[in-house]
Amino acid sequence: MGDSFIIAIDFGTTYSGYAFSITDSIKEIEPHVKYWGDEVGLETVKTPTCILFDENEQFISFGYPAKDSYILKKSKEARQMFFFDCFKMSLYGKKFNMDLKIKAANGKSMNALKVFTEALRFLKEDALKTISNITEKKFIASDFTWVLTVPAIWDHSAKQFMREAATQAGIVSRGTEEKLVIALEPEAASVFCKRLPAEGFIAENQDENKLAQSPGTQYIVVDCGGGTIDITVHEIMEGGALKELLKASGNDLGGQTVDKKFKKFLREIFSDGVWDEYERKFPSEVQKMMYDFTLFKKQDDDAEIDCPYNLGKVAQEKKAMGEYFKGVEGASWDEGSIVISKQKLRDLFAESLNGITERLKEIFSKGLSINYILLVGGYAESQILRRRITEEFVDYCIVLCPYRPQEAIMKGAVQFGRNPAAVASRKSAFTYGVCITEIFDQLKHKEEKKIINEEGEWCDGIFMTLVTADDDVGWDEIKTEILYPTESDQTLANFTFYHTEKKQVTYVDEEGVEEIGSFDVQLPKTTLGRNREIELKVKFGFTEMTATATDKETGSTLTVKLNFMTKS
Repeated sequence: MGDSFIIAIDFGTTYSGYAFSITDSIKEIEPHVKYWGDEVGLETVKTPTCILFDENEQFISFGYPAKDSYILKKSKEARQMFFFDCFKMSLYGKKFNMDLKIKAANGKSMNALKVFTEALRFLKEDALKTISNITEKKFIASDFTWVLTVPAIWDHSAKQFMREAATQAGIVSRGTEEKLVIALEPEAASVFCKRLPAEGFIAENQDENKLAQSPGTQYIVVDCGGGTIDITVHEIMEGGALKELLKASGNDLGGQTVDKKFKKFLREIFSDGVWDEYERKFPSEVQKMMYDFTLFKKQDDDAEIDCPYNLGKVAQEKKAMGEYFKGVEGASWDEGSIVISKQKLRDLFAESLNGITERLKEIFSKGLSINYILLVGGYAESQILRRRITEEFVDYCIVLCPYRPQEAIMKGAVQFGRNPAAVASRKSAFTYGVCITEIFDQLKHKEEKKIINEEGEWCDGIFMTLVTADDDVGWDEIKTEILYPTESDQTLANFTFYHTEKKQVTYVDEEGVEEIGSFDVQLPKTTLGRNREIELKVKFGFTEMTATATDKETGSTLTVKLNFMTKS
């Protein structure tokens, strides 16, 4: 069956979905995408990233059914349940451990790993069911290579956390971890856009609407998600593979920033605690209102939003509806509707769009020859966003957006799962090293680091650099070092690995240097004394890193996956 059977899960902040390929041939066939929303009269390529648990933390539903059943619950009942919406953002900028807790809509906390595991379990089971229905064959998880997308700007601990959740969800089992590929969202989109014909792109105000494929072409991929803006810079190499030119950058000013501004504006309109009371008493109605707003976000026009019944009821207990809009710039009341002017809608986007353009200007200041900006992700469906980026950068390059920007990551992730070498090299985000002991040299070593044994004077705690931050690292690059024991009769060697954002580092106990894993290697044969070779190989895959040490004398080998999660 091989790698031609692939399921890619795009686990987004606001919406999630999956694409799959079930061809026996290696010939490229457009991946299938699952459509959602039957039960609510919709047909969308992703479903809301919402999950509902009962008061005993038992999984009930995911996606539209979770959102709708929560919206329909009576307030008292809703307050008992654990409802999580857009919970992926709880991972942003955090160091992970297994005990990390996240807050539900009712303010109560639950274990984050459990929430993510149940979400992935649902998506896994739904995918297997969908494919079995299409093919009329029964499939199990191990029949597939699975691809899970994560933002490129997430740190290693968050990626490791997602792998752990996927393992607990039964996507892979211990020992078959290689069947799960972690793909970086903008990279997956980049792989997809490279294959698109000219008619696959929207180019605002520009004639050229195809991505050139010639070696040397440089482009920026801006993955405009609900939570994060994730930016990578690629160059097309001879043979078509991609090279990362700058390490991933971005921020947390995605589409949700606009939603929060809208909610803040409603709070200003319905002042004197009216909005707060409404949000507390009718959380499910607020959900519906915010969903309606996401549809208006795609247009560059006045937005007319139906005022929910209970908001009107709570507000009119204090004063007439029209009174709330007096002196409010950019909003008016029109017989049951809240009208937000086109200009006000643009204002709600301002902070987010300024954040994106600032990041892009930083990249343009680095002296690269950027030919294109590719806008992908659900937030790129917004005309306001596309126009602003085009206007800002029209003199520098061509701005393109696939016709269905939400599908780019899912479909690209399937293609990436089939060929992880599509991105041939990346920039290392950190300097990685291993702790070693050297013969003491008083000209270069600190006196307090000196240790003495029968073999002589040694300097302990030296950071031996394996890779420096910003180095180009091949997609499956292996660094090999030969090390020796410090004592003739030593039967155990410890290897401890560290990383740091600093480029220059001498000792492992310097500020900003963190331990990321360690193991002990048995050295049972001591006949060669200190001349015994220990071969250390570190594999710098772009998601997980593994280290292997081999005692050349006996051939005994030990491998460790480096751990980026903090000890809880």
